[in-house]
Amino acid sequence: QMSANDCQDPPDYWTIHGLWPDKTEECNKTWHFNVTEIKDLLSDMRHYWPDVLHSSLNRTHFWKHEWEKHGTCAATLQVLNSQKKYFGKALELYQHVDLNSCLLKAGIKPSSSYYQMTAIKEALTRFYGVTPKIQCLPPEEGEKAQTIGQIEFCFTKELQLRNCTTLKGESDPMQADLKLGTEELSVCSDSFPTYYPSKVQ
Repeated sequence: QMSANDCQDPPDYWTIHGLWPDKTEECNKTWHFNVTEIKDLLSDMRHYWPDVLHSSLNRTHFWKHEWEKHGTCAATLQVLNSQKKYFGKALELYQHVDLNSCLLKAGIKPSSSYYQMTAIKEALTRFYGVTPKIQCLPPEEGEKAQTIGQIEFCFTKELQLRNCTTLKGESDPMQADLKLGTEELSVCSDSFPTYYPSKVQ
């Protein structure tokens, strides 16, 4: 899709997917996205939260989706109760987590050789003191390795990092939210070798 959507230069760093409340009781479906409310954030948004799936005419589509599906629910917290606060806080948490430099410091970088998933998990847990949720594309037919697709960090309502544990009976907010090609992301398996590509082919 990249060439069709003039994404000549896909980012070679981790970007933001979204900020999702786990339990979405009250979402205001009539509260529509308005890009002018985040105009001060646009240069950071384009850099750290790019939409690589829609053409440049519609580059706000991803943000609109995230606001209407997740932001309108997150807004029950005072610290996230406007579009500017929601997107601004997500950018702030992204900078705070600083996943790009953490992985590099741990010696985990895009490579043509494989990693053990347990080694990646241990490095992240050592660095952050909490366990994130790492999601992968499962091995394609005839292949033995999974590919890292997304790293999810969990926060308390006070926006402090916490372990990502799916409690019994709690639905996974991630379910079917992101398809890469035809594949769904799922929690990575500890038993497959893991590929961390520099460019997604």
